[in-house]
Amino acid sequence: MLPYQTVFFDLDGTICDSQPGIYACAVYALEKMGCPIPDDATLRRFMGPPLAESFANFCGMTEEEAIRASNFYRERYNPIGWKENRVFPRIRQLLCELKKRGAFVAVATGKPQASAEKILSYFGLTQYLDAVAGPQNGEFHISKQELIRRAMPENAGKCVMVGDTVGDVEGARVCGIDSVGVLYGYGVNEEIMASKPTHIAETTDDLCNILCPGMEKGKGWFVTLEGVDGCGKSTQAAMLKEKLEQFGYTVHRTREPGGCPLAEEVRKMLLAKEDGGMCPETEALLFAAARAQHIHQVILPKVEEGTIVLCDRFVDSSIAYQGDARGLEREWIMEINRVALTKGMPSATLYLRMSAEDAFRRRLAESEPDRIEQMGLQFQQKIEQGYEQLMQEFPQRFVAVDATKQPEEVAREAFEKLFDRMNREGIL
Repeated sequence: MLPYQTVFFDLDGTICDSQPGIYACAVYALEKMGCPIPDDATLRRFMGPPLAESFANFCGMTEEEAIRASNFYRERYNPIGWKENRVFPRIRQLLCELKKRGAFVAVATGKPQASAEKILSYFGLTQYLDAVAGPQNGEFHISKQELIRRAMPENAGKCVMVGDTVGDVEGARVCGIDSVGVLYGYGVNEEIMASKPTHIAETTDDLCNILCPGMEKGKGWFVTLEGVDGCGKSTQAAMLKEKLEQFGYTVHRTREPGGCPLAEEVRKMLLAKEDGGMCPETEALLFAAARAQHIHQVILPKVEEGTIVLCDRFVDSSIAYQGDARGLEREWIMEINRVALTKGMPSATLYLRMSAEDAFRRRLAESEPDRIEQMGLQFQQKIEQGYEQLMQEFPQRFVAVDATKQPEEVAREAFEKLFDRMNREGIL
């Protein structure tokens, strides 16, 4: 049974790390006002309280000036700043678990309600919330207790307010409910401790233990990226990792061949230009050996601990490269990769779809080709055909995107498709 039937969360510094966007927008507003830029310690205090209050209390503005500054702040915040948030790790899972166990979950924030709702929707968190309360149009001064009361359900049961500032703790006290002071946010820890909240959470793990005792860590997920040489896998892996981390996931990026010390040594042999006359069978066996070590040493342990693993190439590459392009029997390729096929197959494979011709031109323009890339265009065309066949054979696993678009467009489409699948599979 949950210790609290109704849980109110602050937004900035509790659910989201909004520091980059808030800093940038506050500086923008102060410059427009012709005011000096305060130090980082002062800017940090903008996290949480209503904007007009922050400009008045920390920058010595009159109420009229504070309202003007707030409007300048929103000039930058509305198109750009709100997207610079990052969801704290485990918060998505906590909100989902509270909702699943029957709690009433709400956000009570000093951020304008429309902005808060936009952020929560963008990060896919609205589905776990029953209410959002923030200042409405024209409300520049509103207390935390009033926001809590606005979001309070009729049959609230035992309630708690979770936040990173003294205002959150005091608002809870005025409303006669418990509080959790979180120390991973933006409040001054000494002040939060002195305000004597009911509970203290130094980390999001602590918060999970307080609100959902016994909650296990979320499920991990294994994603591979595939495509012909030059399709942009490395670029997309980096962009996908950044986006997933912004949405609150723990991500480990790796590659094949490689990903662990032993496999990295094998990589050197496989990609060296002077290969000593390596035959296709040896090449395939080396890939399989490096992969087996990678699976046991990195991939399985990371997934087990709840991490999203992004791997640049995996067993599909062996089927396409050593099987379809080198002419080795697929059954034999699959047999030597039995460890991958039985223990470590990915949940999803992001296929960056690009013609061999386009990818080959792009790859040669970027850097000197390695041993395998030196095989030429005809070799790459066979690889492309191999991937196309695999996509037809495993449509449930393959997620195809058009890799000929601009990298940012490819990244957006890739993330949207993968995030949708993660939601459907309960990856939190």
